[in-house]
Amino acid sequence: MSRIDDPSREGGAQGGQGGGAMSQMGQSIREAGTQAREKATEQVEQLKETATQYYDQGRQMAQDYYEQGRQKAMEYQENLESYVREQPVKAVLIAAGIGLVVGFLWRRS
Repeated sequence: MSRIDDPSREGGAQGGQGGGAMSQMGQSIREAGTQAREKATEQVEQLKETATQYYDQGRQMAQDYYEQGRQKAMEYQENLESYVREQPVKAVLIAAGIGLVVGFLWRRS
């Protein structure tokens, strides 16, 4: 038998009270573990909520930027169409010049 098993041995648990103290210590440890688990669960839930909020904000911002970009592209398209209608010869010459430059650059690479 070990000292812990035999309360009558010297240095072991004293007189029958050792079992109760160990039981209380075990209970305290279980309670501390339960509290720690509950606290961790609360923090995880808080992190989830915060992450969801950031995700929603980011998604909304992305939608806003997409819409702004789409509107700008439509404005550029309308401006280009009106420019071509107003000055068709100039627009064709500009397009041909850009095509030549791109063609030369394409051949070199």
